[in-house]
Amino acid sequence: MNVLRGYKKDDEDGSGGSPFQGLEKTTVLQEARSFNSNTINARKCAVVLTKILYLINQGTVFSTLEATETFFAITKLFQSKDVTLRRLVYLAIKVMSSMAEDVIIVTSSLTKDMTGKEEMYRAPSIRALCSITDNAMIQAIERYMKQAIVDRNPSVASAALVSAMSILHKGGGEVVKRWVNEAQEAVSSDNIMVQYHALGLLYHLRKHDRLAVSKMVNKLTKSSLRSPYAYCLLIRIACKVLESEERKSESSLYDFLENCLRHKSEMVVYEAARAMVNIDNVTARELQPAVSVLQLFLGSPKPTMRYAAAKTLSRIAMVHPASVTSCNMDLETLITDSNRSIATLAITTLLKTGNENNVERLMKQISSFMTEISDEFKTVVVDAIHSLCLKFPRKHHVLMTFLANMLRNEGGADYKKAIVNTLISIIEENSEAREAGLAHLCEFIEDCEYVDLAIRILHLLGREGPKTANPYQYIRFIYNRVILEKPPVRAAAVAALAKFGASCDELLDSAIVLLDRCLLDSDNEVRDRAILYLEVLKKRQKSLSSQYILSSLGVSIVGLERALLHYTKEPSVTPFDIKTVPIDTTPLIPKQTRAEVSASSASAVAPVVTRQDIYVEQLAAIPEFADLGNLFKSSEKVIELTESETEYVVCCIKHTFQQHIVFQFNITNTLNDQLLEQARVDMEEPDGYQVVSSIPAASLPYNQPGTCYTLVEITDPDVVSGTFLNTLKFKVRDCDPTTGDPDSGVGYADEYVVSWDCVHLFCKVTLCAMVTLHVMVQFFTLQHLVCCNDQLLFGS
Repeated sequence: MNVLRGYKKDDEDGSGGSPFQGLEKTTVLQEARSFNSNTINARKCAVVLTKILYLINQGTVFSTLEATETFFAITKLFQSKDVTLRRLVYLAIKVMSSMAEDVIIVTSSLTKDMTGKEEMYRAPSIRALCSITDNAMIQAIERYMKQAIVDRNPSVASAALVSAMSILHKGGGEVVKRWVNEAQEAVSSDNIMVQYHALGLLYHLRKHDRLAVSKMVNKLTKSSLRSPYAYCLLIRIACKVLESEERKSESSLYDFLENCLRHKSEMVVYEAARAMVNIDNVTARELQPAVSVLQLFLGSPKPTMRYAAAKTLSRIAMVHPASVTSCNMDLETLITDSNRSIATLAITTLLKTGNENNVERLMKQISSFMTEISDEFKTVVVDAIHSLCLKFPRKHHVLMTFLANMLRNEGGADYKKAIVNTLISIIEENSEAREAGLAHLCEFIEDCEYVDLAIRILHLLGREGPKTANPYQYIRFIYNRVILEKPPVRAAAVAALAKFGASCDELLDSAIVLLDRCLLDSDNEVRDRAILYLEVLKKRQKSLSSQYILSSLGVSIVGLERALLHYTKEPSVTPFDIKTVPIDTTPLIPKQTRAEVSASSASAVAPVVTRQDIYVEQLAAIPEFADLGNLFKSSEKVIELTESETEYVVCCIKHTFQQHIVFQFNITNTLNDQLLEQARVDMEEPDGYQVVSSIPAASLPYNQPGTCYTLVEITDPDVVSGTFLNTLKFKVRDCDPTTGDPDSGVGYADEYVVSWDCVHLFCKVTLCAMVTLHVMVQFFTLQHLVCCNDQLLFGS
């Protein structure tokens, strides 16, 4: 920009920094008064406008009064004929339209520029005008917008198409729908950007009509688009249509994707290859054309194409590693690529597709550049090595040695944690790797600066060390931690020593001697643990050692924390009872088998979150349920109370507390022309139960799930079954199916009935149906047992 040339020399020298650094809003607003001068200095005003835009972009907050005064001062600049200043004025109007009041005052000036002869004014004036025009005034400019969409000037047509899309998202769908003919004409434009924007507008107008989208795609796939951007967008739209078809490989759209692999534009070719890779349940044979194209891109002189091809092949290797083996030679040449990101992707892909015979060679090649890449890329390599070790367990010695060498090098906490997690996972998966892995970890904790990693390794030593052939060799490493480390590490070391003593009879006396020395430790936690374990080990009773040293608590950690917090907040003479804590449940994410891991990339070990813990967090965040006490049990299955094709999809989850039951209803509105508000389930309770409160779902837009709750109190502990009559009640507001914006009316009340056929044997709750809730006593399943005022109550 010409007005900023004065700063060019400073920018080239690198000494001036940003010309707007240290700007103050008050100073800039003072300078903006120059806009009101009788004689406008275009250069000075352009600099001031640039400063205002810079402050807004940096997040500076303008009050409504400041924004309005500045906006009206900017409108005075329409007197200037300077092209650069005028375009800055359009940009400022567009940016400040949401801050200032009465911005509609510039409509006439913008309309004049929009229909004028000055080509430089027309496109930015269209964008500014559409940003300040509300839905009620769109019709006033509809004629001009239609003309602009088919204008010969590409910048004007693109501005009109993009502005039409903005109006569509603001709720002006009914007006924009009348511009379909002009948009279809613009799709035939010779300009690549106009064609791209026109196709985008047509798709957004029809995306809620699957048949219309399918017809549009079939029509355009048979024509020849000039714009590579439009081709890429058409490929993405075709993929969305292809997702709904069952036999994808026999579809004409799949043939279209294959034809795009032979397009002259590299952008289109890559987009088609990536689309074929992302198709659900694609077979290795169907992937072969895409793999061949990506293999050619690996040798491209453009780094972007090499990176894109390597990244996509890495994704293919997760599911179909055999399909990528033909690219191994090309990938090996990329190991020495000057771009470290490309080299890392090449290495990780080779680790996923390589065979057992070339593992050593790959490790040597990786070692040459590991010191040159960042910790983030090193972590990716570690994950790939983890996957390879699980795939080829006989090569664990080579791979674990490589990981141990990486552990000795410099690196951050996340990088070291990823290596430790990988080594621990390998030890747990492969029993043959146990001793080698423990030896590497013992060497690491000798000089480990991360407390959490040292504690985890000591815990692993206490669990896996006694199972080895020579468990005594680990005692030295553990006791060194008692002498040299911080209190949390010393406490973990004491626990590890006790586990060795409890598991190995030949080490019992040695463990007692070492624990006896820990009684003089300066930390209370270390001394307390030493005293407890010492007394248990001196009894020399296997059952006692197993109960207090080797066995875990078996309760939910989150639940235990909440129970202790609740107990400390409400003092009681009754001792804390751990039996009131919810039991530990199965994790949401099942453990991968070795075969599954070999087909997918190994990820870093993350904390396991159970479904019970999630429910505890969700219910604790609701004030009405804060005083219910501990959550004993939640339904293990989500029960579908309606068919998925009905107007409203409803399912139920039951949460059992000491004296209450919380019914959680998950509701989905499948009607795109309705907005549900204040949706709730009214329950008519039987004897022994009383409905306390109901928390409605405030709003249920189309296809967006919402949740409402009903709290029921158990007034009679002797009653273990009951019959509920339930009704889903809500307020309906009609809305635009395209945009989802509701009408201005207040809406009307309505109810929804679910047939008896939708009842499941779980917590038998249906809408407007008589249902029985059975709370069954299961004496043989301890996991379901809880106590409630000396009465037995079970979570389902």
